[in-house]
Amino acid sequence: MIITGRSADVPPRDLHDGKTVFHVKKRVLIGPAQGARNYVMRLFTLGKGGMTPYHTHPWEHEVFIVQGKCLIKSGTEEIPVAAGDFAFVPPNEAHQFVNAGDEPLEFICVVPKEGEPTG
Repeated sequence: MIITGRSADVPPRDLHDGKTVFHVKKRVLIGPAQGARNYVMRLFTLGKGGMTPYHTHPWEHEVFIVQGKCLIKSGTEEIPVAAGDFAFVPPNEAHQFVNAGDEPLEFICVVPKEGEPTG
């Protein structure tokens, strides 16, 4: 059975901790609850000044920028991307997503199920 839905109908989880994560909300759009066995699709929204933590993990992920401007930080690099762009983050690559604009940044991030244990 094909599952469809609207991202606006999925309640966001506020990840802001005021230490390493600022103005970040996450919606799990597709995961085990929808029958996905291998991958999880998440929609992140970063408000003005928003950023994810600088981190690394053993799984890859694929990212599509839905709206806004983003800097992807990795090592000494700062890679600008914007709406319509995509990025591949290999396993064990240190990275951080930073909202580089005044408007909300939204991006889809797909990870294997071990990358989103709560699904």
